[in-house]
Amino acid sequence: MKTLKNHLMKKIFYPAVLLAIAGLFAFTVAAVSWKVQSDAAEVKFTSEKADGSFTGLKASIVFDDQHPEEAKISATIDATSIGTGFFLKTMHAKDALGTDDYPIIKFESTSVSKNGNGYVAKGNLTLKGATRPTAIYFTFANKGSQGVFNGKMTVVPRDFGINRNGTPDTVMVSLTVPVSKM
Repeated sequence: MKTLKNHLMKKIFYPAVLLAIAGLFAFTVAAVSWKVQSDAAEVKFTSEKADGSFTGLKASIVFDDQHPEEAKISATIDATSIGTGFFLKTMHAKDALGTDDYPIIKFESTSVSKNGNGYVAKGNLTLKGATRPTAIYFTFANKGSQGVFNGKMTVVPRDFGINRNGTPDTVMVSLTVPVSKM
């Protein structure tokens, strides 16, 4: 009887368990890691007081447009790279951002989901030492082994302790981030 039981375990149970495990892996999402082409990336801002840009974007992006809920986005920008095209405004902006003490601006996603014809990455933005929740609304043009993320977010400087005289109420940040598969 014990031999029959062992025989049935080997012939029926073990293959069934292996089949069930293989079935689970068949539905596992294959996350796609993207490498940012930093030299071609654009991070621009506009407000009623000043316009400008940042350079030095670095990011870790794991994103599959078929399964956005599995995405993870982490990005930093060199705050000292801010430029407005006008020396005095650039110096005021650096002072307002406190770039001597806070040289990095960071975004870390907590969730990504489909949103109309695009996506929304909700997460935490750290700016001038303060971390606040924010959302980046973006699209993704998937071109096989390459792609482009285009996004926008609104920043309220006062939420981050940026309250110098002349600070705008809101700043619109636009992102163009070319990527290639890793």
